[in-house]
Amino acid sequence: MNGEEGSTPQEGAAGEVALVPGAEAAVSGERDASCFAEGDRALLIDRKGRRYLVRLRSGRSFQSHSGVVSHDALIGAAEGTEVEAGRNDGAHRSNARYLAVRPTLSDVVLNMPRGAQVIYPKDLGAILMAADIFPGARVLEAGVGSGALSMTLLRAGATITGYEVRGDFAATATANVAAMLGHTDGYDVYERDVYEGIEESGLDRVLLDLPEPWRVVSHAEEALRRGGILCAYLPSINQTAELRESLARSAFGLEETFEVLRRTWHIEGRSVRPDQRMVAHTGFITTARLLDRSVRDRRRSLEAGEAREAAAGSAGIGGALDDRAPAVKPSETPQDG
Repeated sequence: MNGEEGSTPQEGAAGEVALVPGAEAAVSGERDASCFAEGDRALLIDRKGRRYLVRLRSGRSFQSHSGVVSHDALIGAAEGTEVEAGRNDGAHRSNARYLAVRPTLSDVVLNMPRGAQVIYPKDLGAILMAADIFPGARVLEAGVGSGALSMTLLRAGATITGYEVRGDFAATATANVAAMLGHTDGYDVYERDVYEGIEESGLDRVLLDLPEPWRVVSHAEEALRRGGILCAYLPSINQTAELRESLARSAFGLEETFEVLRRTWHIEGRSVRPDQRMVAHTGFITTARLLDRSVRDRRRSLEAGEAREAAAGSAGIGGALDDRAPAVKPSETPQDG
């Protein structure tokens, strides 16, 4: 899948391009929201399902091995249009056709320019729910990477303060957010190391996409409001286990760790089966809520006592069953003779 860099300035003739019959859009008067305009993003999908993200600019063209598509052929056309690509020499059509639709947030995340690895869409949705992101939520996001999580949070109405140790990642994230949303309102990214502390206070959520989030737990205790949620995204279970150990020594409670496995299905007539490929493990999501430490300690003490009682009860039942079990006598076999 190609990003927007696949859209290149037109040089000379871009080849013959035509809308597929029946796909023309009438453009007059006020702009139709279903029609592409200059500056819009378009997702071009070929017959093999390959996807290309382009920003429409008058006089430019998209070029691939299949041919050339002029942006002017799409500006003013309705979403869902198919365009035929021309040959690079402009002499003949290539017979390649691209379906043009507006990209979803998922499409943008998977195709946008990136510096760091992005969080996959299946995990972004889970994080929104697990962290309970709501309009107006004050969120600290540490490790903004390429901005995939940032734009997801902003679309949900959160206000974000971002910490990123790499200036190039911070710049990429800000540019990607602006390209997706058209603005960066409510999004402030600082080149700052969250391991050294969090300056903000009274936060609703702290979201971490870092290799060592356990180093942030004590800072999050001070920065979050009571009842606030810490959410961390990690690729390995060893890292996750270390985070959970740190949370167990903190004022956080109600810890939960899970992963999301996404399996699509092939459905064609009576042929119904899971697809042979799936997006399985990508990362572990861990959440915890900030509690009053005394309440947390009391709850854990009670849970530990109940666990000991359950273990003792199981051992007693096992012993009683052993006492009631009949003695096993050696089998007697007939003697010869």
